Amino acid sequence: MVIDEIQRYWNHRIHDLEMTDEPVGTLAFFDDLDEYRFDKLRYLPELVDFSGFRGKQLIEIGCGIGTDLVRFARGGARVTGVDLAPTAIDLARKNLVLHGVTAEDLRVANGEALPYPDASFDVVYGHGVVQYTANAPQLIRECHRVLRPGGTAIFMVYNRVSWLNALSKVMKVPLEHEDAPVLRKYSIGEFRTLLQPFSETRIVAERFPVKSRLHGGWKGIAFNTLFVGTFNALPRALVRPLGWHLMAFCRKEG
Repeated sequence: MVIDEIQRYWNHRIHDLEMTDEPVGTLAFFDDLDEYRFDKLRYLPELVDFSGFRGKQLIEIGCGIGTDLVRFARGGARVTGVDLAPTAIDLARKNLVLHGVTAEDLRVANGEALPYPDASFDVVYGHGVVQYTANAPQLIRECHRVLRPGGTAIFMVYNRVSWLNALSKVMKVPLEHEDAPVLRKYSIGEFRTLLQPFSETRIVAERFPVKSRLHGGWKGIAFNTLFVGTFNALPRALVRPLGWHLMAFCRKEG
């Protein structure tokens, strides 16, 4: 089954692992990956108020090593995390303990078949998971099911009509996790259609070029010295629809 292939892949691929030399599972390891993530995704804490869900029941679908979950927990949310990969859940548990926060539940689970009753959560969060799952519409339906009426869902997918998608083809540089069993990219219209179960949806294009620590050689130099500066000098209103990440903020009718 495709879902088994996805589980095997992510169980052996810790996202952004190459960005740290610290021993896996140490406080320094988790802090390095947090620093790298929020340097690359500078927009994320501007759009998502990690301290804005105090006392709310929040579930992260595809929580990985728990980087974002730690921030939500520090902000006072009552957090739950699920991921297909046992390796990720083991690391997420260590991450939360080392940062002095707790989760209500952390478990290996498939986002397409969540082991929770209807209307269990005030917030559903899935940043960078919808594009990698076997059946995205089913995952969205499950997120809608476990969300309480009036609740908020936050998702991110990759923008098919984006600067990074085009640049990777022109420069012949593969995208991160391009070898994953499933990787789907969406236009803004396609993403909006996917989110039809929700009564309200706002989509924001984000993730504009920042200097890369991942790529070297002449391509990395050209990207960091020429492309990043040139692109970011263009009027943001003009290039905003080309953002690599499409963030969706959804509401379930209450």
